[in-house]
Amino acid sequence: MPDDLLLRLRNFQDDYFPHHQQRFQDLVAQGQHPKTLFIGCSDSRLVPYLLTGAAPGELFLVRNVGAFVPPYDQSHGLHGTMAAIEFAVLSLQVEHIIVCGHSHCGAIRTAYEGAPDEAVALKAWLKLADEALLPVQPTREALHRTEQRAVVLQLERLMDYPMVRRAVEAGRLALHGWHYVIENGEVHVFDAEHGEFLPASSASHSGTGPYVPYVEHDGQILEI
Repeated sequence: MPDDLLLRLRNFQDDYFPHHQQRFQDLVAQGQHPKTLFIGCSDSRLVPYLLTGAAPGELFLVRNVGAFVPPYDQSHGLHGTMAAIEFAVLSLQVEHIIVCGHSHCGAIRTAYEGAPDEAVALKAWLKLADEALLPVQPTREALHRTEQRAVVLQLERLMDYPMVRRAVEAGRLALHGWHYVIENGEVHVFDAEHGEFLPASSASHSGTGPYVPYVEHDGQILEI
């Protein structure tokens, strides 16, 4: 039986790499200088490089279940996402942070329906979505709204990171909230000024707004 992964590795080295060898060599010689930190869900249908058209060296990537940002108070213990945010902002000095959720998100559905008993870490991790959940049955519409609410919640948490807040307030960093609708191939970007997600095809910007005042109301996210 053919080893598909081995074949893919060979195809990369034989077919793709020769056309981009100089780019990779420059990234080694000059180091990486990505301008964007992309925090995305681990879902296999979400492909950051396809969405953004980015080349090697342009995105600093963090993937996790649900595209969640842990609270800065470290109440969830040590975590790679927190370390990546600190590295991206303090060491790489990125200019943009994108939080990208998506439609049909298994993490959001599981947050409503519950994870298997054996998935101890997953159960604890999905509590990061609690503030975005609606007090309704998880219909398709409710799940869609919750996915977007979860993106906004992560933007709010990012602003609790001191290095993120400093950079945003100094005008060196912009936060972007995205919701990728898999079935139609369009990203909806968060417009903080109006408190809504807009299709990229009709939006005037790529999603802005580190400040999300409509989120903060007795610690709960308001309806969107």
